[in-house]
Amino acid sequence: MKPLEDYLIVDFSQFLSGPSASLRLADLGARVIKIEKPGTGDICRTLYTSDLIMNGESSVFHTINRNKESFAIDFKEPSELEKLKKLLAKADVVMHNFRPGVMERVGLSYDDLKAINPNVIYASISGFGEHPDLKDLPGQDLLLQSLTALTWLSGNQDDGPVPMGLSIVDMLAGAHLAQGILAALYRKVTHNIGASVQVSMLESAFDFQFETITTYFNDGGELPVRTKTNNAHAYLGAPYGIYKTKNGFLALAMGSIPVLASLLKCDALLAFPENKFTLRDQIKNILATHLQTRNTDFWLNILEPADIWCAGVLNYQELFAEDGFKILDFTQKVTMLDGYSYQTTRCPIKIDGEYLTSSKGSPKLGQDNEKIIKEFIAV
Repeated sequence: MKPLEDYLIVDFSQFLSGPSASLRLADLGARVIKIEKPGTGDICRTLYTSDLIMNGESSVFHTINRNKESFAIDFKEPSELEKLKKLLAKADVVMHNFRPGVMERVGLSYDDLKAINPNVIYASISGFGEHPDLKDLPGQDLLLQSLTALTWLSGNQDDGPVPMGLSIVDMLAGAHLAQGILAALYRKVTHNIGASVQVSMLESAFDFQFETITTYFNDGGELPVRTKTNNAHAYLGAPYGIYKTKNGFLALAMGSIPVLASLLKCDALLAFPENKFTLRDQIKNILATHLQTRNTDFWLNILEPADIWCAGVLNYQELFAEDGFKILDFTQKVTMLDGYSYQTTRCPIKIDGEYLTSSKGSPKLGQDNEKIIKEFIAV
């Protein structure tokens, strides 16, 4: 039995942040009913990446909405709203990621739901919370990265702002919402009360930088400075970074420069007896030149036995060919109601020695209407 079996989650959210939270809860065993607009559904159904269409819709949608049901209903219509409230009255969790004020205007605020479901957990993700100047702006990942200084931590010193290559703020906010919901569910079981759980992408992006923000506040207010080359962390000295080798790339984390000088037989490094933060650019330049003289495996065979923190740098083709990846069995095949199957990732959590998997793919728009109406509304 999965931990959240018998819990019902009704999810109004779209795009990535909210659906990523309900996906994790579905992996943990919850029944997730996705509320969608008739005709178009979640905008993410047509948010294509790399122009990839899977069974007529976006790969992003299929990835983040597997293991869910779809209920298409126009709840702006008063008669449809009344039908929907019958479902919401039986939900353990109701969640959304609309901009502030949207749910209040349609009559689905936290107070509205408490009137029909006193112990409901009402969970929401917004872009900017109640920030007076930003709350009405779209909560889009690149915009949040830009407005929270994240783009000044990646890349090299002269690159300008560099965004991360993933929708990281969406995923962080979704993870935080799932954590808040789980805490509220625990309190509901132990104290029989509901909760309003609120997460903003803005605050999730700030929290993500707890290490660098704390350093900034306690280091004289100096801006983080990326190294001129091979940057991987604005506040760490050499050798921390990724370096080109004769046939690929090598990642080096923290390590003693004198020890590296000896192991790599790099005489030029002998001039640096300590890991001086202020000398990191000079040290990295020497390493960058020296490491290009041999293949990646040559260096790994020297450094790994000496317990130096290092790794080869893999692309997807190399990663998925690795025995280490295959042993993890990290992908799963899921199948939609119409028989369409696709390969995707599984939940990373293991409970009692078992991974949390499900063969249930993403739902077609409104595919579960009849079942949901019969079970929750037409009674």
